Amino acid sequence: MNRRLTLISPAKLNLFLHVTGRRADGYHTLQTVFQLLDWGDRMTFAADDSGALRLDMPVSDIAPADNLILRAARLLQRGTLGATITCDKQIPMGGGLGGGSSNAASTLLALNRLWGLDMSTAALQSLGATLGADVPVFVGGHSAWAEGIGELLTPVELPDIWYLVLKPRCAVPTAEIFSDRELTRDSLPITMAAFFQGVHRNDCQPVVVARYPETGDALDWLGQFAEPRLTGTGSCVFAAFGTREQALAVQQQVPEPWAAFVARAANESPALRALA
Repeated sequence: MNRRLTLISPAKLNLFLHVTGRRADGYHTLQTVFQLLDWGDRMTFAADDSGALRLDMPVSDIAPADNLILRAARLLQRGTLGATITCDKQIPMGGGLGGGSSNAASTLLALNRLWGLDMSTAALQSLGATLGADVPVFVGGHSAWAEGIGELLTPVELPDIWYLVLKPRCAVPTAEIFSDRELTRDSLPITMAAFFQGVHRNDCQPVVVARYPETGDALDWLGQFAEPRLTGTGSCVFAAFGTREQALAVQQQVPEPWAAFVARAANESPALRALA
């Protein structure tokens, strides 16, 4: 049995984000569309029988107890099952691209395979939801319409287009935005048809821009070329382009010190394709 696996743990974009309410437990209810990207972190998993978990992720300063990769692995670990995991981080932290959640989901998927656990996708999604609201969509491996706290997923087929994603220097903590008193929490639910007709926005965008003005600067700059949007509660902004060449042409003009990358929309996760 192959005991080694390499996956691309993909980034995501929130094509819109409506906050429709707040539950008694503090979680916010929402509507969004998760667009997966054919771009992300390269993760390698090597299973063994040592009973130990080792993680090599040089750029991370997250304590092992808080690291979502190790937390995901521990949810599956039993007996002498062990693994060495490496993660070449490309997805910026605090950008709203779902990097931590994606890494956790890739860990669940990979170790489920390598350890021969044969858990269903639904079971892995339930485990993933205990780590974060965005984990289930990455486990499912398909771009999706999401409701509830992000765990009620309906797969959708989205256009084959290219995105330019721009990362300002700031990192935006999700909890900070969702706790802001100015956040709109009573948006009326919309239909999927309304989304495809362009009736949508990001309720978190005004709060993020007010707290982190550099995101507003990035939105204004990108707006010269296409309709700019903020993804999730993070600092990254993005715009859609019909071709890779169009996106690259704008990327070449991105002012320093902002970072930027171009990625293709992916209805199916590259991690899921690798596992297939």
